[in-house]
Amino acid sequence: MIREIVLDTETTGLDPASGDRIVELACLELINHVPTGRSYHQYLNPERAMSAEAFAVHGLGDDFLADKPRFAEVVEAFSGFVGDAGLVIHNAEFDLKFLDAELARVGRPSLGPARATDTLALARKRFPGAPASLDALCKRFEVDASARVLHGALLDCELLAEVYLHLLGGRQPGFAFAAAVGRGGAVAAKSERAPRPPRPHAPSAAEAAAHRAFVARLTDPVWTRLDDG
Repeated sequence: MIREIVLDTETTGLDPASGDRIVELACLELINHVPTGRSYHQYLNPERAMSAEAFAVHGLGDDFLADKPRFAEVVEAFSGFVGDAGLVIHNAEFDLKFLDAELARVGRPSLGPARATDTLALARKRFPGAPASLDALCKRFEVDASARVLHGALLDCELLAEVYLHLLGGRQPGFAFAAAVGRGGAVAAKSERAPRPPRPHAPSAAEAAAHRAFVARLTDPVWTRLDDG
């Protein structure tokens, strides 16, 4: 069983080194690359003002975030949900630098890049030179992103989970078969068609007589040599 967490954040700006913070954090659980329905989602008080540029992207303002918990208050729940699962992130470098900065503030170890699968890198490798934003990949794979008027971490996780599955090769009807074989089970196809009755192969008397008459007209027919042998 492969457990992964699709993860996304929204922030006050672009650089945690200059004091920008996470304001929304979302995680979506995958088992064998397929969503299970389990998720973690939290808005956060960043303890600083929102930049106008970031507000234009996600629409999360200071008034809305003022009564939300701080990262230190949710780190246990977040870490418990993620566990030791691999992470699936679009442009992983961006989200990981913010998460590692938040974890450092509360004395927790960083997540580190080794456990993350970057879907942006996957898309660029699979489609060199093509647009690789989440919106562009949704269009390529015909994933409905009509609800994405503004960026939102949970919605983006749901869209990315579908995009990720397409990047890995799509939903294959053989998944159930592979799972059964992987568990050591034998899968046998059950036929619903009734077996046909056996066909008679011996010639009728009329067919045998017609064959003898045909052979009698031939010069040195092979059938005669076979009979003599």
